[in-house]
This record gives sequence, C-alpha cells and structure tokens, in this order.
Amino acid sequence: MSVLFAISLTTGILSALWGWVAISLGLITWAGFLGCTTYFAAPKEGLQGLGLSILTNLSGVFWAMMIIKGSSMVDLEILGYIVAGVVSFMMCIQAKSKLLNYIPGTFIGSCAIIAADGNWQLVIPSLLVGSLFGYLMKASGLRLHSQLTEKRPIANTDDLVSVQKA
Repeated sequence: MSVLFAISLTTGILSALWGWVAISLGLITWAGFLGCTTYFAAPKEGLQGLGLSILTNLSGVFWAMMIIKGSSMVDLEILGYIVAGVVSFMMCIQAKSKLLNYIPGTFIGSCAIIAADGNWQLVIPSLLVGSLFGYLMKASGLRLHSQLTEKRPIANTDDLVSVQKA
C-alpha cells in the first residue's frame, strides 16, 4: 500500500466522521474542511503544521472581522474596498512573524468568515476541529502505511535464505 493510498483511505474515513461530528455539534461542515485543507497544504508537518494552520486561520478570522466592521462604519462603497486592501496588506505582512508566516492559512480563515457573513462564533470552532481532523487524517494515514510496510513479508526467496543464515 502506497503512502498516498493510506492517507487517502484514512482521509475518506475521517471525512465521513467529520461530516457526522459537524452536524452533531452544529458546526459548519465546509468551514471544517477549510481548516483541514489548511493543514494539508501547510509548509510544516505534524504538530508544528497544525499549530501554524490554527494560528493563521485565526488571524484570518480577526482580519476578516476588521474588514467587515471597518467597511460598515462608513456608507461609502469605495471605502470598503480601501479597507479590504489595507487589511489584505496586513494579512500578508504579518508573515514576517514565524508564528504567522503561512499566508494562505490566513486567507483561508478570512474567506471562511466572509462566506459565513461574519459568524465567527461558528466559524472558529469549525476551523479548529477541521484542522485537527486534517492532522488526524494525515497522521493516521502515515501510521497505517508505516504499520503495513514494517510487517511486509520478504518477497524474494533468495532474500529469505540470506536472512535465515544471518
């Protein structure tokens, strides 16, 4: 079994479970998948990748709320565009910080808020649990692959003979 197949298998199983968890907890399924996607695309692996995904998604939530609130303060449509431009600059420049240096994660969190009409109370837990599911999907797939390849029998009989002699 290839690594890709193992990760695909665990991702499929856990995606179905995520759908049930999201509905059961009243979370936004698609926002959770955005959190999951953020983890899968993160430039770091493991818990560091999970932390980076969560922090950048949450910063995106913050910045999107700044766009929503800032744009609603004045009734000039053009001002809303200017606010969006300034905030987008901030979303990118924050990548100078090691904790926030994953710009796509920030934009994914921001887009989730915009798509959910500013409902941060629902988007935040959806993104968080979704990121955790993304971590579990990949980690369980890698573990499955590792478990199966460690127990793989020797295919070549010449190799078997040399192992028995050793």
